[in-house]
Amino acid sequence: MSEGGGSPVLAGRGPRLAVVLAVTAAVVVVDQVTTTLALEKLAAGPVHVLGPLRLELAFNSGVAFSLGSGLTVPIVLVVLVLVVLLVQRARGAPSAGVAVAIGLVLGGALGNLADRLFRAEGGAVVDFVRVGFWPTFNVADASIVVGGVLLAISYWRHPHPHRVDVSRRRAGAR
Repeated sequence: MSEGGGSPVLAGRGPRLAVVLAVTAAVVVVDQVTTTLALEKLAAGPVHVLGPLRLELAFNSGVAFSLGSGLTVPIVLVVLVLVVLLVQRARGAPSAGVAVAIGLVLGGALGNLADRLFRAEGGAVVDFVRVGFWPTFNVADASIVVGGVLLAISYWRHPHPHRVDVSRRRAGAR
């Protein structure tokens, strides 16, 4: 407990870390539940939902757009490094929006990692959402994309104050 009687976790950036963890957990749960349902309900074949939206099982042993198919061990290692980096970044999330974005990416990475490690699909991620020409994806993939876009927008609009401006450093070194 802190001097004021409140929890130290809720002081400073603690609530942002709690947001990251809550969003991460929500994404993993929703991804794993929907993946389990897809495996059960779509085994008989694809289902047309509306317009170009179909639910259709696909198994991706690579990364985005099936690049690196069959490279499960290197992919898992890279994802584990990414997870560690995201957890470190989560501790210092400069805003609630960045915390949500980090949670989306982290949850998506962990959801896909869970598919690779714990499902009997030979290290493949289970994808099941198909929209027109776009490759088949899952909740984890969508979370990674949305979180990545939100992070890019956030850092573009509000550059991190501790980021070193290389042009100023070079000018000062002369």
